[in-house]
Amino acid sequence: MPKYDYDLFVIGAGSGGVRSGRMAAQKGKKVAVAEESKPGGTCVVRGCVPKKYLVYGAEFGASIKAAQKYGWSLDNVKFDWAALRDSIQDEVNRLSGIYSDVLERNGATLYSERAEFVDAHTVRLTTSGKEVTAKNILIAVGGRPWMPDIKGGEHAIMSDDAFLLDELPESILIIGGGYIASEFAGIFAGMGVKTVQAYRGDALLNGFDDEVRGYAGEHQKLLGIDVRYNISPTEIKKTKGGYIVTFDDGSKIGTDLVFMATGRKAHTPDLGLENAGVKVDKNGAVIVDKYSQTSAKNIYAVGDVTDRVNLTPVAIREGMAFVETLYGEEKDAYDHSDIASAVFTRPPIGVVGMSEAEARKEHGDKITVYTTSFRPMKNILADKQDKCFMKLITQGKKERVIGIHIVGDDSPEIIQALGICVKAGLTKADFDRTCAVHPTLAEEIVTLKAKS
Repeated sequence: MPKYDYDLFVIGAGSGGVRSGRMAAQKGKKVAVAEESKPGGTCVVRGCVPKKYLVYGAEFGASIKAAQKYGWSLDNVKFDWAALRDSIQDEVNRLSGIYSDVLERNGATLYSERAEFVDAHTVRLTTSGKEVTAKNILIAVGGRPWMPDIKGGEHAIMSDDAFLLDELPESILIIGGGYIASEFAGIFAGMGVKTVQAYRGDALLNGFDDEVRGYAGEHQKLLGIDVRYNISPTEIKKTKGGYIVTFDDGSKIGTDLVFMATGRKAHTPDLGLENAGVKVDKNGAVIVDKYSQTSAKNIYAVGDVTDRVNLTPVAIREGMAFVETLYGEEKDAYDHSDIASAVFTRPPIGVVGMSEAEARKEHGDKITVYTTSFRPMKNILADKQDKCFMKLITQGKKERVIGIHIVGDDSPEIIQALGICVKAGLTKADFDRTCAVHPTLAEEIVTLKAKS
Protein backbone atom coordinates (compact mmCIF):
# COMPACT_ATOMS: atom_id res chain seq x y z
CA MET A 1 0.00 0.00 0.00
CA PRO A 2 1.31 3.50 -0.83
CA LYS A 3 2.27 5.65 2.13
CA TYR A 4 0.36 8.66 0.80
CA ASP A 5 -2.87 9.10 -1.16
CA TYR A 6 -1.16 11.41 -3.66
CA ASP A 7 2.34 12.31 -4.79
CA LEU A 8 1.30 15.97 -5.04
CA PHE A 9 -1.66 17.85 -3.61
CA VAL A 10 -2.23 21.38 -4.92
CA ILE A 11 -4.30 23.85 -2.92
CA GLY A 12 -5.73 26.33 -5.42
CA ALA A 13 -6.69 25.93 -9.08
CA GLY A 14 -5.50 29.26 -10.42
CA SER A 15 -3.00 29.63 -13.22
CA GLY A 16 0.01 28.56 -11.12
CA GLY A 17 -1.76 25.67 -9.43
CA VAL A 18 -3.30 24.27 -12.60
CA ARG A 19 -0.04 24.48 -14.55
CA SER A 20 1.83 22.74 -11.73
CA GLY A 21 -0.80 20.03 -11.34
CA ARG A 22 -1.00 19.36 -15.06
CA MET A 23 2.77 19.14 -15.53
CA ALA A 24 3.22 16.87 -12.53
CA ALA A 25 0.44 14.56 -13.77
CA GLN A 26 2.06 14.46 -17.21
CA LYS A 27 5.22 13.20 -15.51
CA GLY A 28 3.25 10.26 -14.18
CA LYS A 29 2.64 11.57 -10.68
CA LYS A 30 -0.62 11.02 -8.83
CA VAL A 31 -2.01 14.54 -8.42
CA ALA A 32 -5.03 16.15 -6.77
CA VAL A 33 -6.08 19.81 -6.82
CA ALA A 34 -8.55 21.50 -4.46
CA GLU A 35 -10.36 24.73 -5.36
CA GLU A 36 -12.97 26.42 -3.16
CA SER A 37 -14.18 28.70 -5.98
CA LYS A 38 -14.20 28.30 -9.76
CA PRO A 39 -11.05 26.85 -11.39
CA GLY A 40 -9.09 29.58 -13.09
CA GLY A 41 -8.20 31.65 -10.06
CA THR A 42 -8.12 35.41 -9.74
CA CYS A 43 -7.03 36.05 -13.33
CA VAL A 44 -9.80 34.13 -15.07
CA VAL A 45 -12.64 34.47 -12.57
CA ARG A 46 -12.28 37.88 -10.92
CA GLY A 47 -9.19 39.57 -12.31
CA CYS A 48 -7.30 40.29 -15.48
CA VAL A 49 -9.57 38.49 -17.97
CA PRO A 50 -12.98 39.93 -16.99
CA LYS A 51 -11.34 43.25 -16.18
CA LYS A 52 -9.84 43.59 -19.63
CA TYR A 53 -13.23 42.85 -21.18
CA LEU A 54 -14.59 45.73 -19.11
CA VAL A 55 -11.78 47.93 -20.40
CA TYR A 56 -12.72 46.98 -23.96
CA GLY A 57 -16.33 47.87 -23.19
CA ALA A 58 -15.34 51.28 -21.84
CA GLU A 59 -13.08 51.99 -24.81
CA PHE A 60 -15.85 51.39 -27.33
CA GLY A 61 -17.72 54.44 -26.05
CA ALA A 62 -14.76 56.73 -26.74
CA SER A 63 -14.10 55.01 -30.07
CA ILE A 64 -17.70 55.55 -31.19
CA LYS A 65 -17.41 59.24 -30.36
CA ALA A 66 -14.06 59.50 -32.17
CA ALA A 67 -15.51 57.71 -35.21
CA GLN A 68 -17.54 60.81 -36.05
CA LYS A 69 -14.29 62.62 -36.82
CA TYR A 70 -13.51 59.80 -39.23
CA GLY A 71 -16.71 60.25 -41.20
CA TRP A 72 -19.07 57.84 -39.45
CA SER A 73 -22.65 58.92 -38.68
CA LEU A 74 -24.05 57.60 -35.41
CA ASP A 75 -27.64 57.33 -34.24
CA ASN A 76 -29.36 55.80 -31.20
CA VAL A 77 -26.13 54.70 -29.52
CA LYS A 78 -26.62 53.37 -25.98
CA PHE A 79 -24.77 51.21 -23.47
CA ASP A 80 -26.29 48.13 -21.83
CA TRP A 81 -24.35 47.19 -18.68
CA ALA A 82 -26.26 43.98 -18.08
CA ALA A 83 -25.52 42.71 -21.58
CA LEU A 84 -21.78 43.27 -21.14
CA ARG A 85 -21.73 41.88 -17.60
CA ASP A 86 -23.51 38.69 -18.60
CA SER A 87 -21.42 38.16 -21.73
CA ILE A 88 -18.27 38.42 -19.64
CA GLN A 89 -19.56 35.93 -17.07
CA ASP A 90 -20.42 33.49 -19.85
CA GLU A 91 -16.83 33.70 -21.04
CA VAL A 92 -15.50 33.33 -17.49
CA ASN A 93 -17.53 30.15 -17.06
CA ARG A 94 -16.27 28.81 -20.38
CA LEU A 95 -12.64 29.44 -19.45
CA SER A 96 -13.12 28.00 -15.97
CA GLY A 97 -14.47 24.84 -17.55
CA ILE A 98 -11.36 24.58 -19.70
CA TYR A 99 -9.17 24.72 -16.58
CA SER A 100 -11.17 21.84 -15.08
CA ASP A 101 -10.91 19.84 -18.29
CA VAL A 102 -7.15 20.37 -18.51
CA LEU A 103 -6.65 18.79 -15.08
CA GLU A 104 -8.98 15.89 -15.69
CA ARG A 105 -7.61 15.12 -19.17
CA ASN A 106 -4.14 14.80 -17.70
CA GLY A 107 -5.26 12.47 -14.94
CA ALA A 108 -5.39 14.87 -11.99
CA THR A 109 -8.27 14.71 -9.51
CA LEU A 110 -10.14 17.99 -8.88
CA TYR A 111 -11.88 18.55 -5.55
CA SER A 112 -14.37 21.43 -5.68
CA GLU A 113 -13.97 22.42 -2.05
CA ARG A 114 -11.63 24.21 0.30
CA ALA A 115 -8.59 22.39 1.67
CA GLU A 116 -6.89 23.21 4.97
CA PHE A 117 -3.75 21.77 6.56
CA VAL A 118 -4.01 19.15 9.29
CA ASP A 119 -0.26 18.55 9.30
CA ALA A 120 2.64 18.74 6.85
CA HIS A 121 1.37 15.78 4.82
CA THR A 122 -2.39 15.95 5.43
CA VAL A 123 -5.17 18.28 4.31
CA ARG A 124 -8.84 18.28 5.26
CA LEU A 125 -11.48 19.01 2.60
CA THR A 126 -13.79 21.27 4.54
CA THR A 127 -17.10 20.53 2.79
CA SER A 128 -16.91 16.75 2.87
CA GLY A 129 -14.64 16.48 5.92
CA LYS A 130 -12.44 14.03 4.04
CA GLU A 131 -8.76 13.92 4.99
CA VAL A 132 -6.20 13.33 2.24
CA THR A 133 -2.46 12.73 2.50
CA ALA A 134 0.27 13.70 0.05
CA LYS A 135 4.02 13.35 -0.13
CA ASN A 136 4.34 16.95 -1.32
CA ILE A 137 1.89 19.86 -1.13
CA LEU A 138 1.82 23.03 -3.22
CA ILE A 139 0.13 26.18 -1.91
CA ALA A 140 -1.27 28.23 -4.80
CA VAL A 141 -4.25 30.01 -3.25
CA GLY A 142 -3.39 33.49 -4.56
CA GLY A 143 -4.49 36.72 -2.93
CA ARG A 144 -7.71 38.53 -2.07
CA PRO A 145 -8.71 42.20 -1.96
CA TRP A 146 -7.91 44.01 1.28
CA MET A 147 -9.40 47.19 2.72
CA PRO A 148 -8.46 49.30 5.75
CA ASP A 149 -10.45 48.86 8.94
CA ILE A 150 -12.54 52.01 8.99
CA LYS A 151 -15.96 52.79 10.39
CA GLY A 152 -18.65 51.82 7.89
CA GLY A 153 -16.24 49.85 5.74
CA GLU A 154 -18.85 47.14 5.27
CA HIS A 155 -20.74 49.50 2.95
CA ALA A 156 -17.95 49.48 0.34
CA ILE A 157 -17.53 47.01 -2.49
CA MET A 158 -14.21 45.56 -3.62
CA SER A 159 -12.91 44.49 -7.01
CA ASP A 160 -14.47 41.02 -6.78
CA ASP A 161 -17.91 42.64 -6.49
CA ALA A 162 -17.49 45.10 -9.34
CA PHE A 163 -17.93 42.47 -12.05
CA LEU A 164 -21.39 41.46 -10.83
CA LEU A 165 -23.20 44.76 -10.14
CA ASP A 166 -26.94 44.60 -10.78
CA GLU A 167 -26.75 48.02 -12.41
CA LEU A 168 -24.29 50.84 -12.89
CA PRO A 169 -24.45 53.65 -10.34
CA GLU A 170 -24.78 57.25 -11.46
CA SER A 171 -21.70 58.09 -9.42
CA ILE A 172 -18.85 56.14 -7.83
CA LEU A 173 -15.99 56.92 -5.45
CA ILE A 174 -12.95 54.70 -5.98
CA ILE A 175 -10.48 54.76 -3.11
CA GLY A 176 -6.93 53.81 -4.07
CA GLY A 177 -4.19 54.80 -6.46
CA GLY A 178 -2.76 51.49 -7.64
CA TYR A 179 -3.35 49.71 -10.90
CA ILE A 180 -6.69 48.18 -9.87
CA ALA A 181 -8.11 51.50 -8.70
CA SER A 182 -6.82 53.35 -11.75
CA GLU A 183 -8.05 50.73 -14.21
CA PHE A 184 -11.55 50.59 -12.71
CA ALA A 185 -11.77 54.37 -12.58
CA GLY A 186 -11.17 54.41 -16.34
CA ILE A 187 -13.73 51.64 -16.82
CA PHE A 188 -16.55 53.35 -14.92
CA ALA A 189 -15.81 56.77 -16.39
CA GLY A 190 -15.88 55.26 -19.87
CA MET A 191 -19.32 53.81 -19.17
CA GLY A 192 -20.73 57.21 -18.25
CA VAL A 193 -20.47 56.98 -14.45
CA LYS A 194 -19.46 60.15 -12.63
CA THR A 195 -16.16 58.99 -11.13
CA VAL A 196 -14.03 60.30 -8.28
CA GLN A 197 -10.70 58.62 -7.47
CA ALA A 198 -9.23 59.39 -4.05
CA TYR A 199 -5.69 58.40 -3.11
CA ARG A 200 -3.55 58.91 -0.03
CA GLY A 201 -0.40 59.65 -2.08
CA ASP A 202 0.52 62.59 -4.28
CA ALA A 203 0.64 60.63 -7.58
CA LEU A 204 -1.02 57.46 -8.89
CA LEU A 205 0.71 54.11 -9.44
CA ASN A 206 3.23 54.03 -6.63
CA GLY A 207 6.36 52.10 -7.65
CA PHE A 208 6.22 53.11 -11.30
CA ASP A 209 8.53 55.60 -12.99
CA ASP A 210 7.78 59.15 -11.82
CA GLU A 211 7.09 60.51 -15.30
CA VAL A 212 4.79 57.58 -16.05
CA ARG A 213 2.90 58.36 -12.85
CA GLY A 214 2.49 61.95 -13.94
CA TYR A 215 1.07 60.98 -17.32
CA ALA A 216 -1.27 58.46 -15.68
CA GLY A 217 -2.78 61.16 -13.49
CA GLU A 218 -3.21 63.59 -16.37
CA HIS A 219 -4.89 60.96 -18.52
CA GLN A 220 -7.34 60.13 -15.74
CA LYS A 221 -8.38 63.78 -15.71
CA LEU A 222 -8.77 63.78 -19.51
CA LEU A 223 -11.22 60.89 -19.07
CA GLY A 224 -13.31 63.14 -16.81
CA ILE A 225 -12.19 61.46 -13.57
CA ASP A 226 -12.03 63.77 -10.55
CA VAL A 227 -8.72 62.69 -8.98
CA ARG A 228 -8.14 63.74 -5.36
CA TYR A 229 -4.70 63.30 -3.79
CA ASN A 230 -3.31 63.15 -0.24
CA ILE A 231 -6.52 62.03 1.46
CA SER A 232 -7.44 58.80 3.28
CA PRO A 233 -10.97 57.71 4.25
CA THR A 234 -11.93 57.57 7.92
CA GLU A 235 -15.64 56.75 7.74
CA ILE A 236 -18.30 55.61 5.27
CA LYS A 237 -21.83 56.61 6.25
CA LYS A 238 -24.93 55.24 4.53
CA THR A 239 -27.55 57.83 3.68
CA LYS A 240 -31.00 57.66 2.14
CA GLY A 241 -29.64 58.41 -1.31
CA GLY A 242 -26.21 56.76 -1.18
CA TYR A 243 -23.10 57.25 0.94
CA ILE A 244 -21.04 60.03 2.49
CA VAL A 245 -17.32 59.31 2.86
CA THR A 246 -15.31 61.37 5.33
CA PHE A 247 -11.55 61.80 4.86
CA ASP A 248 -8.70 62.57 7.24
CA ASP A 249 -8.47 66.18 6.06
CA GLY A 250 -12.09 66.78 7.07
CA SER A 251 -13.44 66.70 3.51
CA LYS A 252 -16.55 64.72 2.57
CA ILE A 253 -17.58 63.15 -0.73
CA GLY A 254 -21.10 62.00 -1.55
CA THR A 255 -21.57 59.10 -3.94
CA ASP A 256 -23.92 56.32 -5.00
CA LEU A 257 -21.27 53.60 -4.60
CA VAL A 258 -17.97 53.28 -2.73
CA PHE A 259 -15.31 51.02 -4.27
CA MET A 260 -12.30 50.14 -2.12
CA ALA A 261 -9.24 49.27 -4.21
CA THR A 262 -6.62 49.60 -1.51
CA GLY A 263 -4.52 46.50 -2.13
CA ARG A 264 -4.45 42.72 -1.95
CA LYS A 265 -3.06 40.24 0.55
CA ALA A 266 -2.16 36.56 0.42
CA HIS A 267 -5.20 34.33 1.00
CA THR A 268 -3.65 32.46 3.94
CA PRO A 269 -5.93 33.15 6.95
CA ASP A 270 -7.45 29.95 8.37
CA LEU A 271 -5.46 27.79 5.94
CA GLY A 272 -3.88 25.97 8.88
CA LEU A 273 -0.32 26.76 7.87
CA GLU A 274 0.81 26.66 11.51
CA ASN A 275 -0.24 22.99 11.64
CA ALA A 276 2.24 22.23 8.87
CA GLY A 277 5.12 24.39 10.08
CA VAL A 278 4.83 26.84 7.18
CA LYS A 279 6.07 30.33 8.05
CA VAL A 280 4.51 33.55 6.72
CA ASP A 281 5.66 37.17 6.76
CA LYS A 282 3.96 40.02 8.63
CA ASN A 283 1.41 40.42 5.81
CA GLY A 284 0.51 36.74 5.70
CA ALA A 285 2.46 35.87 2.55
CA VAL A 286 4.12 32.45 2.51
CA ILE A 287 7.90 32.72 2.85
CA VAL A 288 9.76 30.70 0.21
CA ASP A 289 13.29 30.29 -1.10
CA LYS A 290 14.30 30.73 -4.74
CA TYR A 291 12.98 27.23 -5.50
CA SER A 292 9.55 28.09 -4.02
CA GLN A 293 10.17 25.81 -1.02
CA THR A 294 8.63 26.86 2.30
CA SER A 295 9.96 26.34 5.81
CA ALA A 296 8.38 22.86 5.66
CA LYS A 297 10.64 20.89 3.33
CA ASN A 298 7.85 18.99 1.54
CA ILE A 299 5.61 22.05 1.06
CA TYR A 300 6.03 24.63 -1.71
CA ALA A 301 4.19 27.79 -2.74
CA VAL A 302 3.86 29.72 -6.01
CA GLY A 303 2.02 32.78 -7.26
CA ASP A 304 0.49 35.72 -5.41
CA VAL A 305 0.39 33.84 -2.09
CA THR A 306 4.17 34.37 -1.90
CA ASP A 307 3.94 38.10 -2.73
CA ARG A 308 7.04 38.02 -4.93
CA VAL A 309 5.87 39.33 -8.32
CA ASN A 310 2.08 39.18 -8.40
CA LEU A 311 1.39 38.51 -12.07
CA THR A 312 -0.39 35.55 -13.68
CA PRO A 313 2.43 34.65 -16.11
CA VAL A 314 4.89 34.73 -13.21
CA ALA A 315 2.75 32.26 -11.23
CA ILE A 316 2.76 29.96 -14.26
CA ARG A 317 6.54 30.18 -14.64
CA GLU A 318 7.05 29.60 -10.91
CA GLY A 319 4.81 26.54 -11.15
CA MET A 320 6.77 25.16 -14.08
CA ALA A 321 10.06 25.71 -12.23
CA PHE A 322 8.62 24.03 -9.12
CA VAL A 323 7.67 20.88 -11.06
CA GLU A 324 11.14 20.69 -12.63
CA THR A 325 12.71 21.16 -9.20
CA LEU A 326 10.64 18.39 -7.65
CA TYR A 327 10.36 15.92 -10.52
CA GLY A 328 12.94 16.95 -13.12
CA GLU A 329 16.61 16.16 -13.46
CA GLU A 330 17.79 19.29 -11.61
CA LYS A 331 16.46 22.20 -9.58
CA ASP A 332 15.05 25.20 -11.46
CA ALA A 333 14.64 28.69 -9.98
CA TYR A 334 12.61 31.21 -11.98
CA ASP A 335 14.42 34.49 -12.65
CA HIS A 336 12.20 37.37 -11.46
CA SER A 337 14.27 40.14 -13.02
CA ASP A 338 13.16 42.28 -15.99
CA ILE A 339 9.56 41.07 -16.15
CA ALA A 340 7.42 43.06 -18.56
CA SER A 341 4.01 44.15 -17.27
CA ALA A 342 1.09 46.34 -18.21
CA VAL A 343 -1.53 48.55 -16.58
CA PHE A 344 -4.80 48.67 -18.52
CA THR A 345 -5.67 52.27 -17.86
CA ARG A 346 -6.95 54.34 -20.76
CA PRO A 347 -4.54 54.70 -22.48
CA PRO A 348 -2.62 51.70 -21.12
CA ILE A 349 0.92 51.54 -19.75
CA GLY A 350 3.68 49.04 -20.54
CA VAL A 351 6.91 48.74 -18.54
CA VAL A 352 9.94 46.50 -18.28
CA GLY A 353 13.11 46.88 -16.24
CA MET A 354 14.17 49.74 -13.97
CA SER A 355 12.52 53.10 -13.43
CA GLU A 356 14.75 56.16 -13.77
CA ALA A 357 14.93 56.56 -9.97
CA GLU A 358 15.92 52.90 -9.52
CA ALA A 359 18.54 53.16 -12.25
CA ARG A 360 20.09 56.29 -10.73
CA LYS A 361 20.15 54.70 -7.28
CA GLU A 362 21.98 51.61 -8.58
CA HIS A 363 24.16 53.07 -11.33
CA GLY A 364 24.49 56.78 -10.44
CA ASP A 365 25.54 58.99 -13.33
CA LYS A 366 26.38 55.98 -15.52
CA ILE A 367 22.92 56.00 -17.08
CA THR A 368 21.48 57.82 -20.07
CA VAL A 369 17.77 58.58 -20.37
CA TYR A 370 15.92 58.95 -23.67
CA THR A 371 12.35 60.25 -23.81
CA THR A 372 9.68 61.45 -26.19
CA SER A 373 6.10 62.61 -25.88
CA PHE A 374 3.63 63.19 -28.70
CA ARG A 375 0.00 62.98 -29.71
CA PRO A 376 -0.47 59.73 -31.63
CA MET A 377 -1.62 60.05 -35.22
CA LYS A 378 -4.98 58.42 -34.41
CA ASN A 379 -5.74 61.04 -31.77
CA ILE A 380 -5.21 64.05 -33.98
CA LEU A 381 -8.24 63.59 -36.26
CA ALA A 382 -10.26 62.36 -33.27
CA ASP A 383 -9.37 65.58 -31.41
CA LYS A 384 -8.16 63.64 -28.38
CA GLN A 385 -5.60 65.40 -26.20
CA ASP A 386 -3.93 62.44 -24.49
CA LYS A 387 -0.30 61.92 -25.41
CA CYS A 388 1.96 58.95 -25.81
CA PHE A 389 5.08 58.94 -23.63
CA MET A 390 8.17 56.77 -24.06
CA LYS A 391 11.28 56.45 -21.93
CA LEU A 392 14.31 54.28 -22.57
CA ILE A 393 17.05 54.00 -19.90
CA THR A 394 20.55 52.72 -20.66
CA GLN A 395 23.56 51.93 -18.51
CA GLY A 396 27.31 52.25 -19.08
CA LYS A 397 29.44 53.11 -22.10
CA LYS A 398 27.88 50.32 -24.14
CA GLU A 399 24.45 51.69 -23.20
CA ARG A 400 22.80 48.41 -22.31
CA VAL A 401 19.04 48.99 -22.15
CA ILE A 402 17.88 48.46 -18.55
CA GLY A 403 14.43 50.05 -18.58
CA ILE A 404 11.63 50.90 -21.00
CA HIS A 405 8.40 52.71 -20.10
CA ILE A 406 5.53 53.46 -22.49
CA VAL A 407 2.22 55.23 -21.95
CA GLY A 408 -0.11 55.03 -24.94
CA ASP A 409 -2.34 52.86 -27.10
CA ASP A 410 -1.00 49.34 -27.71
CA SER A 411 1.80 49.77 -25.15
CA PRO A 412 1.09 46.34 -23.55
CA GLU A 413 1.53 44.68 -26.96
CA ILE A 414 4.69 46.66 -27.67
CA ILE A 415 6.29 46.04 -24.26
CA GLN A 416 5.97 42.27 -24.67
CA ALA A 417 8.42 42.36 -27.58
CA LEU A 418 10.63 44.96 -25.93
CA GLY A 419 10.84 42.76 -22.83
CA ILE A 420 12.80 40.28 -24.94
CA CYS A 421 15.28 43.04 -25.80
CA VAL A 422 15.85 44.02 -22.16
CA LYS A 423 16.12 40.41 -21.02
CA ALA A 424 18.65 39.74 -23.80
CA GLY A 425 20.80 42.70 -22.75
CA LEU A 426 20.55 44.61 -26.03
CA THR A 427 22.03 48.09 -26.33
CA LYS A 428 20.86 51.46 -27.59
CA ALA A 429 22.98 50.84 -30.69
CA ASP A 430 20.93 47.70 -31.38
CA PHE A 431 17.77 49.79 -31.23
CA ASP A 432 19.30 52.49 -33.44
CA ARG A 433 20.26 49.92 -36.08
CA THR A 434 16.66 48.74 -36.26
CA CYS A 435 14.65 50.32 -39.07
CA ALA A 436 11.38 51.96 -38.07
CA VAL A 437 7.99 50.74 -39.25
CA HIS A 438 6.16 53.86 -40.42
CA PRO A 439 3.66 55.22 -39.55
CA THR A 440 3.35 53.50 -36.19
CA LEU A 441 3.49 54.52 -32.56
CA ALA A 442 6.14 51.87 -31.88
CA GLU A 443 8.62 53.33 -34.37
CA GLU A 444 9.49 56.09 -31.90
CA ILE A 445 11.30 53.58 -29.68
CA VAL A 446 14.07 53.23 -32.30
CA THR A 447 14.43 56.97 -32.92
CA LEU A 448 14.70 58.26 -29.36
CA LYS A 449 17.01 61.13 -28.48
CA ALA A 450 18.70 61.70 -25.13
CA LYS A 451 16.77 63.53 -22.43
CA SER A 452 18.09 67.07 -22.04
